[in-house]
Amino acid sequence: MEKIENNTLPVMEAFYTLQGEGHYSGHAAYFIRLGGCDVGCVWCDVKESWDADLHPQYSVEDIVNQASEFPKSIAVITGGEPLMYDLNELTVALKTAGFRTNIETSGAHPFTGSWDWVCFSPKKFKEPLPEIYGKANELKIIIFNKSDFDFAEKYAALVNPDCKLFLQPEWDKREKMTPLIIDYIKSNPKWSMSLQTHKYLDIP
Repeated sequence: MEKIENNTLPVMEAFYTLQGEGHYSGHAAYFIRLGGCDVGCVWCDVKESWDADLHPQYSVEDIVNQASEFPKSIAVITGGEPLMYDLNELTVALKTAGFRTNIETSGAHPFTGSWDWVCFSPKKFKEPLPEIYGKANELKIIIFNKSDFDFAEKYAALVNPDCKLFLQPEWDKREKMTPLIIDYIKSNPKWSMSLQTHKYLDIP
């Protein structure tokens, strides 16, 4: 985990939109996408986020001030892999400013931050740390091929019983995998479908 250097974080982009995926799909949300990722998903749709050095450093104060130009809503910290950084200061500042704090993480780095909602999305490419299991409010598994259903069940058995469980088709495989996910959920109704609705709606 990297500490915030000189009170700054690498920000690839930040924007106000609707959450497109998972439990809060359809809710207004201010997204803060941090640069830097060492997980390396082959199907990642934001590979340009991987190299933190390509993205400008912003102070926590500047990040929160920019967010505060919009109605107070959910602040979603994503990446990249946001837990590469110590997020305590950023999340406390966002909550003080009136935001609810949500994170999407692979759980592959030590857990930091003060969160209202934790979306745990483990990846095969880098094993998560066990400390994330008890903190996850939502488990979201990307279904790229049939073996991912077994991967999903592995982590469903590790999170808390009240954790929300979602299966989401990888975007480029959606036509093939969505019918399989539908059948799987019908047979295993503890799971719900997550769709990347922002892509269908053509919004950020």
